[in-house]
Amino acid sequence: MVFLKRIYSIYAAIWFIGLFLVFFPFYLLAIWVKPWWKLGGHINYIWARIYFPLIFLPTRVEGLQNLKKVKGPCVFCANHFSYIDIPIMGLLPKPFMFIGKSSVSKVPLFGYMFKGLHIMVNRSSLKSRYETVVRGRKAVAEGKSLMVFPEGGILTKNPPRMVRFKEGAFRIAINEQVPIVPITLPSNFRILPDDETYLPSIHTAKIIIHEPISTVGLTEKDMPALRQQTFDVIDRTLRLHYPEFFETEEAIH
Repeated sequence: MVFLKRIYSIYAAIWFIGLFLVFFPFYLLAIWVKPWWKLGGHINYIWARIYFPLIFLPTRVEGLQNLKKVKGPCVFCANHFSYIDIPIMGLLPKPFMFIGKSSVSKVPLFGYMFKGLHIMVNRSSLKSRYETVVRGRKAVAEGKSLMVFPEGGILTKNPPRMVRFKEGAFRIAINEQVPIVPITLPSNFRILPDDETYLPSIHTAKIIIHEPISTVGLTEKDMPALRQQTFDVIDRTLRLHYPEFFETEEAIH
């Protein structure tokens, strides 16, 4: 079984790199011609629609009707348990900018694309985190949506339990008065667990888009409540998918 997973992993990586290289010239256009920034998001969508069937990974996006309720920019907030969380977001039809860790920029070509189209943050640097909020606010003011993993990385040791959300995404949403759109990724940690083996399994990769949470009229004093509300929406969905895990954890405590 390990041997077959290793073969599948290599197969998936070859297609990942190959398709990225095919679309790389279009990413360059999105980087170099600033008004065309949305092209990057459209290419991500096309790439994902081609890539996941090619690697035989079933996908399902639920709650697209909630996305249609968002007329302008928004801040997406999703749980983060797996490296596959980033490519799977390409299935969202609404263009956005990731806020991602700065180490990604070291990856040849992919890092150049990511740095050119998204916002990089060094989470160990207070200055970088501050600058990320400033850049995020500027992007939203320009009509761009953001994709944030508010846990601040793959930090939990016990998925599907999340760790406490950080404030940045909610500060941006309140300051710019744009909605938070919670997203639950319930199964990605089963497809590609964060265990340093990089051996994927076949499960349905599901994206659940929740009702937008309005920030109109909120101020920074409302930030803790907004952060908790977003956490609770995602947490409830994870509990519905894995009641046996949470029951066991609660029994232990």
